Amino acid sequence: MASEKKHKQELSFTSGPILKPLLLFALPVLGAQIIQTLYGSVDLMIVGRFGSAADVSAVANGVSVMNTITWVISSLSIGTTVLLGQRIGSGDKESAGDIISAAIWLFGFLGLVVMVLLPFLAVPLCTALKVPELAFTKCVQYITVCSYGAVFIVAYNVLGSVFRGMGDSRTPLLSVAIASVLNIAGDYYLVAIRGMASLGAAIATVLAQAISVIICIVIISIKGLPFSFGRKNLRINWIAVRSTLNLGLPITFQSLLVSMSFIVIQVIVNDIGLIASAGMGVAEKLSGFIMLVPNSFSQALSAFVAQNVGARDYKRAEKALVYSIAASFSIALVMAYMSFFHGDLMAGLFSKDPEVIKAGWDYLRAYAIDTLMISFMFCFVGYFNGCGLTRFDMVQGIVGAFGVRVPMAFMMSRVRPVSLFLIGLSTPCVLPASERALLLVLL
Repeated sequence: MASEKKHKQELSFTSGPILKPLLLFALPVLGAQIIQTLYGSVDLMIVGRFGSAADVSAVANGVSVMNTITWVISSLSIGTTVLLGQRIGSGDKESAGDIISAAIWLFGFLGLVVMVLLPFLAVPLCTALKVPELAFTKCVQYITVCSYGAVFIVAYNVLGSVFRGMGDSRTPLLSVAIASVLNIAGDYYLVAIRGMASLGAAIATVLAQAISVIICIVIISIKGLPFSFGRKNLRINWIAVRSTLNLGLPITFQSLLVSMSFIVIQVIVNDIGLIASAGMGVAEKLSGFIMLVPNSFSQALSAFVAQNVGARDYKRAEKALVYSIAASFSIALVMAYMSFFHGDLMAGLFSKDPEVIKAGWDYLRAYAIDTLMISFMFCFVGYFNGCGLTRFDMVQGIVGAFGVRVPMAFMMSRVRPVSLFLIGLSTPCVLPASERALLLVLL
């Protein structure tokens, strides 16, 4: 696969304007994330239309487990994006192939471990989540089937991190767009026509993930890479592996524990009842979309800053942070308005049950507040990740998750009558302290 063809799709991050290339890079990242999120959302939407509340709860809980795994893998792959971006920014393309080799070995092993172990953990996980009895078996089936596609989840995130590190965010968008169309078709056929409910949704998701990986590999084989990569790079480069882990593990550890904190909240809500469980599942799915804008700017900023840090242009990296915050917050204002005042319309996309819609809207009103805050928070995180300063972000994220979010959610669940709005407030309460800490380090 050795090739040094000219890549016109890659953007220049180290010279020229800042805002335009940043937006041109962030928009395809956002598009890819929106479409990738549709995997679980389409599952929930179609199951909500053609299944029962138990099916909705099963898919919602199953998606939360799979999202945790995806989030962890995606976080670890940021190490590959940053290292590759820094090498390209500094002009050291000779070692870029070693970074990709480290990613292949590291994530290949991780994918196999998840694929083998997760089917055995499905029942214990559903038990720990306190999945409602009527949804328990369906949830186990969903997780088990999706676990067989774990290797594709890993492969797609690694390939995406490589493309982003090279300054190409369009290729991941293209591959996931094609796969998503097939996923929607598969969901409709297996769930709506064949009546397979949550099981059909899981099968369609796995097939779509496999297709997205195949498309990425085909594109790489056609386009080649902007640096040399051949058989000699397929050996295990332990230095590159350690460098990837040093950058990626703090982000991964934080992401894992933050995701676990949301799962704990899901457990708290599951204990309230089936309607609350389904309502929070719908709201969390919608909040996943809401978070995509700041998350896409965070990922784009990581790649942008990494290349400029490699080129030692730190002022340019700081200006990119300011532009990212301004753009992200502008969009957050619209999303917060929709979530707070029209959350019923949004929740209605995923369920036809009036009680589930009402519960989902109640939770979304709290997320409206969170939406404004994360537009700042995620940009700070992207900046520090691009600089390679991932450990501080890990500490503040962990303290916020289990020092504030979980205890507050538990206390609010004891307030009568139970309100998903009050429980949801546990999330935005974390962010003010985290943002002050990140801003202090930046200054």
